[in-house]
Amino acid sequence: MSTLQDAGQSGEKEEVTELVCQEADLHDGQMKEVTVQDQKVLVVRTQGQYLAVGGRCSHYNAPLIKGALVGERVRCPFHGACFNVRTGDIEDYPGLDSLPTYKVKVEDGNVYVSINKKSLKLTRRVKEMCTLEPGAKHTVLLVGGGPAAQVCAETLRQNCYQGRIIMITKESLPPYDKTKLSKVMNVESSSIQLRPAEFYQQYGIEVWTNKEVVSVNPADKVVKMSDGAVQHYDQLLISTGCRARPLSCPGSDLKGVHLLQSYDDAKEIHSSGATQKAVVIGASFIGVEVAAYLSDKAASVALVGPTEYPFEKSLGPEIGKMCMEMLEERNVKFYMNSKVTEIRGENGKVKEVVLNNGTVLEADVVIAGIGVIPNTSFLAGTEIAVDSKKAVIVDKFMRTNTADIFGAGDVTSFPLTLRGGEQVNIGHWQMSQAHGKVAGLNMMKKPTPIESVPFFWTSFLGKSLRYTGYGEGYTEIIFKGKVEDRKFLAFYIKNDVVVAASSFMFDPAVAQVAELMSKGSVITKAQAQADDLSWLQM
Repeated sequence: MSTLQDAGQSGEKEEVTELVCQEADLHDGQMKEVTVQDQKVLVVRTQGQYLAVGGRCSHYNAPLIKGALVGERVRCPFHGACFNVRTGDIEDYPGLDSLPTYKVKVEDGNVYVSINKKSLKLTRRVKEMCTLEPGAKHTVLLVGGGPAAQVCAETLRQNCYQGRIIMITKESLPPYDKTKLSKVMNVESSSIQLRPAEFYQQYGIEVWTNKEVVSVNPADKVVKMSDGAVQHYDQLLISTGCRARPLSCPGSDLKGVHLLQSYDDAKEIHSSGATQKAVVIGASFIGVEVAAYLSDKAASVALVGPTEYPFEKSLGPEIGKMCMEMLEERNVKFYMNSKVTEIRGENGKVKEVVLNNGTVLEADVVIAGIGVIPNTSFLAGTEIAVDSKKAVIVDKFMRTNTADIFGAGDVTSFPLTLRGGEQVNIGHWQMSQAHGKVAGLNMMKKPTPIESVPFFWTSFLGKSLRYTGYGEGYTEIIFKGKVEDRKFLAFYIKNDVVVAASSFMFDPAVAQVAELMSKGSVITKAQAQADDLSWLQM
């Protein structure tokens, strides 16, 4: 994947200039994808001015022309990343990099785009960053090696922090795209790492793998690791994420029973599940994605869930039923309204799974996806506040109740602007990255509140379901299109207001809803009920 450094954009020589459209072709608020020497370029008209940026999202190369344009911001239709069309800068996540920007000239009613020949193959741009100042003593310690820590580190360097940055992770790999693990379990580690090793070296970011922080002493500003080593910090980020909730039934310790929480776990499930009888426990997003992945690899796949349909509480029974039918078409057998009471084995290896209604399922491999637990046990004995579920409580600036200690990502309970500052825990990749940025800026004494709108996706069997907002407590779902046709937009209603939306084969509707929510717009139940959805494109 081609990448361009900010500093490399100043070259004016040897440009390729092409006529891309007529001035009258676009009105304000419209965009067009054009090709300049094989490079996809997004041409936008806003406030009477033409702008041009890279046409592919820096996350996973989605075509931005299919996204939502509001003002000077375009939102990716697939996963919700947002880019400023004037500067190309990434403004919301997922992804790390910005877009290249191109010169635009309007002459005699024609619109021309110019691209430097050196950057013709470059599809993304790393923001300019400083690096470590030799001999610097000030240290920011990032506990955890996930998306929040990664973006925090980059945000610090983008804002001229030249002190020491140390990221400590118990993983064997530097930060990688964990969302891939349940979808493509045999993926190569090099293809999902967020940055190559040279990146961390270039910008002076230390990544300590296979190390676990076991305690924090805020008074002395030190952490202790499992190997007995101690490390001083001046500012600390708690971004340890969550761990998979273990099974508590008899037999859960048998060989062949797995949790999915690391790259090595995914590889092991892939290799042990092939041509074997697999039982997936839990009808969560993780469980369904794993079942879908194994559906054409295992000898058989059974999924056990406690509700009537998967995702029933979060997405509603109609969508859950659709997903269930899609997997049943791939020979996944569902055992819903059921719980596992025992896992039986032979010679220390799993053999069968027993359900509460007496059903016995043959099993060579068992994968459990039954929820998560925040990784905060290392905070025991400190005054760092956690909620009833053990999530770290932070304010809108990602600060804990303890000086110089911040929190970010799945491990936190934070105030959601969308819900008037209600404290929530949201395990979305995109939100973790947004947390990391806000924490980094506030570490730098640049007061910035967390205001991102949650955006989530799940993918299985080659299809994706998208979701935005926060639907907790919804009382009604209004559908556009038909779930049974597998093409729909769903609005989740609470107190006569749209609090969330999901879609399937209905892009860019969810991206449009997310942009309206991010602008502070209140979407009413009446708007959701209307046959005319042109308000989505405001």
